[in-house]
Amino acid sequence: QVQLVESGGGSVQAGGSLRLSCAPSEYTVSSYCMGWFRQAPGKEREGVAAIDSDDGSTSYAESVKGRFTISQDRVKNTLYLQMNSLKPEDSAMYYCAADGRGCVRYCSNGYCYPELHVTDFGAWGQGTQVTVSS
Repeated sequence: QVQLVESGGGSVQAGGSLRLSCAPSEYTVSSYCMGWFRQAPGKEREGVAAIDSDDGSTSYAESVKGRFTISQDRVKNTLYLQMNSLKPEDSAMYYCAADGRGCVRYCSNGYCYPELHVTDFGAWGQGTQVTVSS
């Protein structure tokens, strides 16, 4: 099972930016589905963004579209989540997730995207806290 280590969390004011990083213990820049999830106190874990390592297709939660960007550095074998225009409601523990079986996908209008379901990912990091103050 791949091990995942997140970093980059912290405290910022609303409107600020953070970049989260995820370092897997094995090479995941092919055949893996990679994703970011978050969980606020008292709430269920929710998908934020996912990327299909095979073709680079991405998907985002509606609440973060246009503000967050998921990416992979294939040389460093590192997953990133660039978070801009942060809002207090983005405050949560953020988790990196991976699955070596590849992404479960949905297709629309001829394009296919990775699903953002917790149950589609088998490996999880310990999380990194993001706190956004107003």
